[in-house]
Amino acid sequence: MAAISIPSHMKAWTYSEYGKSKEVLKFNQSVALPEVNEDQVLIKVAAASLNPIDHKRMEGYFKNSDSPLPTAPGYDVAGVVVKVGSEVKKFKVGDEVYGDINVKALEYPKVIGSLAEYTAAEERLLAHKPQNLSFAEAASLPLTLETAYEGLERTGFSAGKSILVLGGAGGVGTHVIQLAKHVYGASKVAATASTRKLELLRNLGADWPIDYTKENFEDLSEKFDVVYDTVGQTEQAFKVLKEGGKVVTIVPPGFHPAILFILSTDGAILEKLNPYFESGKLKPILDPKSPFPFSQTVEAFAHLETNRATGKIVVYPIP
Repeated sequence: MAAISIPSHMKAWTYSEYGKSKEVLKFNQSVALPEVNEDQVLIKVAAASLNPIDHKRMEGYFKNSDSPLPTAPGYDVAGVVVKVGSEVKKFKVGDEVYGDINVKALEYPKVIGSLAEYTAAEERLLAHKPQNLSFAEAASLPLTLETAYEGLERTGFSAGKSILVLGGAGGVGTHVIQLAKHVYGASKVAATASTRKLELLRNLGADWPIDYTKENFEDLSEKFDVVYDTVGQTEQAFKVLKEGGKVVTIVPPGFHPAILFILSTDGAILEKLNPYFESGKLKPILDPKSPFPFSQTVEAFAHLETNRATGKIVVYPIP
């Protein structure tokens, strides 16, 4: 393949101080490209998706372990490899890849995230893009898909078990439902959402959509092997847990003895699940307002911050 011309500077969305996205996030037309280490690849970004951690980081929720400002936000990326480090074995220039570019979400995330024309990431964090997915669809997956998978693994979830998903229409919840039903072989999947999102839950594989605006899940007579909490209702979750069952949550501070975890990113999970996307068993779920054009990234964050998004908010295409 012919050498790809790579500029020294690029366009990116950046912030130089902590605060609300509409006040601090700025379009910057001349940002230096990130250095590429021996174990990294440089990606020409085609699409990025937003996660709640993006705006929480921007608002300074974990500034004690943050990278120095100014920074370009964004964890999830899909794009094309344009440069490879000397130790990279899995990818070559021209490969279409996707992944979450930060090993640990809360510990020194990359200064140049995915809301930029180019970003760098370690080989082990990335996977080949499923051939049947668009860049926008692939960018919607990594952080939430890996989180959903790791939570199920931590509970020892397996075929024949039942699960209740709290927040079934969100980024993580939509994946938990699909993984539990179509990958693990759950006996029953129940999930909570608002009235207008119940049909989505059914389409994803939920046997029992629960309208949280009309009934409290903790009053259910049925009990579950696993409750997966994506919304911060861990204490109530124990009221519908079978004896010996497990509650897992991604919302700090959790509630003992629930399993609380923060994702450690691993591209091998994406590679493992790629065949399920390519066969159609698993599907990316994009918010109806997605994709937002790169120029409307501030508007994309405003939608994210309503906590009303369905599935994932994607920014595409990146110039």
